[in-house]
Amino acid sequence: MQGLDQDHMQGFSPQPTPPRKGWPRPQQPAAKPKRDPAPSRLAYRLQRMWLTPYFRRLMRIGVPAFLLAFTALLWLSDDDRRASLAGGLTGMVEAVQNREQFMVKVMTIDGASGPVDKALRMMLPVDLPASSFDIDLDQLRRDILMLDAVKDVELRIKPDGVLAATVIERKPVMLWRHARGIEMLDEQGHRVASVTERSVRAELPLIAGEGADKASAEAIQIFSAAGPLLPRLRGLQRVGERRWDLVLDRGQRILLPAEGAVGALERLIALDGAEDLLGRDVAVVDLRDGTRPVARIGINALNEIRALRGQPLLGPDGREIPQKDKKS
Repeated sequence: MQGLDQDHMQGFSPQPTPPRKGWPRPQQPAAKPKRDPAPSRLAYRLQRMWLTPYFRRLMRIGVPAFLLAFTALLWLSDDDRRASLAGGLTGMVEAVQNREQFMVKVMTIDGASGPVDKALRMMLPVDLPASSFDIDLDQLRRDILMLDAVKDVELRIKPDGVLAATVIERKPVMLWRHARGIEMLDEQGHRVASVTERSVRAELPLIAGEGADKASAEAIQIFSAAGPLLPRLRGLQRVGERRWDLVLDRGQRILLPAEGAVGALERLIALDGAEDLLGRDVAVVDLRDGTRPVARIGINALNEIRALRGQPLLGPDGREIPQKDKKS
């Protein structure tokens, strides 16, 4: 029986005891609403915007920069504040620039003649001592190179407050006579300085005529090839800005060709060494014809020939002397 009761009790669930009359019914706890894990529409859009690099840079850099700029502009909108700020900055800059280690006290110039030395010192933009920040070395160098006598210049400020200038001057190699006066030229035809007369630099060869300075390189070659004629050489004259005339003493003139002037002069020097052509009464030797030179005899030799022929003599101007003037 006991076993039957146990078998009968398996699977049996006791029923809840109904509350007795007059007792309060127990309250069941209210069920909590389930939270939706999906973000709101605004949060979703903000998250999508934050994922863009441009929006992140804008929020991290742009907005703070805008706030700082707006604050600065608002503060600088007052005139007194701006004036005070400008005065403070200027004072700070001047205090730094005028420190002892930045002061230039003296200027030394190497390789310059007296006139160039004086000109360089006058071209300094400030009076020494002065701050190195007040001296623009690049602009000062450009100004110095505008001097005709200066070929190159190096400027630097040494630590001991010395402005050192190393000058390379142009060396004059010839004189150029033209309608405006006489000037000295270097080997490249660049003007060096002016002279009042040739005797000031009598050791320099002379070229003359318009455009002669542009052909200075060819003139130097002709002077070098002149050799034995140098003691008698008076100078070179540019003709038509295309060729040279070699002017010697005793009024002799050698007409050089426009092309191959040096070679033609060398052939004439060889001919003169063999025939003593220039030692005779020859006024002009024309070398413009490359096949053969043409010589024009002088006025004295021409008068001797005319006298032998019984013809009237010629005067220094090349005109015939009237018979009455000849008898007198």
